[in-house]
Amino acid sequence: MKPFVIKQAEFVTSVGQGGQYPASLACEIAIVGRSNVGKSSLINSLCNNRKLARTSQTPGKTRLINYFLLNREMYLVDLPGYGFAKAGKTEQRSWGELIGSYLSSGRAKHLLLLLDIRHAPSAEDRQMFEWVLYYGVPFTLVATKADKLNRASRAAAACKAAKLLGAPPFAIPFSTETKDGRAELLTRLGQIADDSIVQG
Repeated sequence: MKPFVIKQAEFVTSVGQGGQYPASLACEIAIVGRSNVGKSSLINSLCNNRKLARTSQTPGKTRLINYFLLNREMYLVDLPGYGFAKAGKTEQRSWGELIGSYLSSGRAKHLLLLLDIRHAPSAEDRQMFEWVLYYGVPFTLVATKADKLNRASRAAAACKAAKLLGAPPFAIPFSTETKDGRAELLTRLGQIADDSIVQG
């Protein structure tokens, strides 16, 4: 199957707790992961637009649910990062409630759960994975920052991270720097979009 081609991508809206989601589409894919795992950079890489999603060296920058419209037919949704140590407990709780309310809404057809390929999954990663299983959202694991490891060890490290998470031992190694994994992930998005249209 050929990689999914993103011909058009635009920011739609940001949604906070109690806010109104945009009109539903057949396919909505959400991206979740720890603060600074590279969610915004991944979106920009997939869409070939460095300025589409705001990136920052400061973890915890994304505090709202950000909607992006692809090819005027499907949403890519950037969820707030979790596990930012400097955030207060009240703020961390509000982020958790925001993500929880989104997952329970049933809008997400699929979830991309991002893990840092260099480290074992954190307690927050494992909790997030438990949420994904609880809400029954289909998922794909993506191991980011793959360029930090030598090419020969990337696939094994990605699979190890998935296994340590308690998931089937497969994750797509991905690097925004070298574009490794981009074609594979785009192909996965195309499969998800096709499945969503058939089911819808």
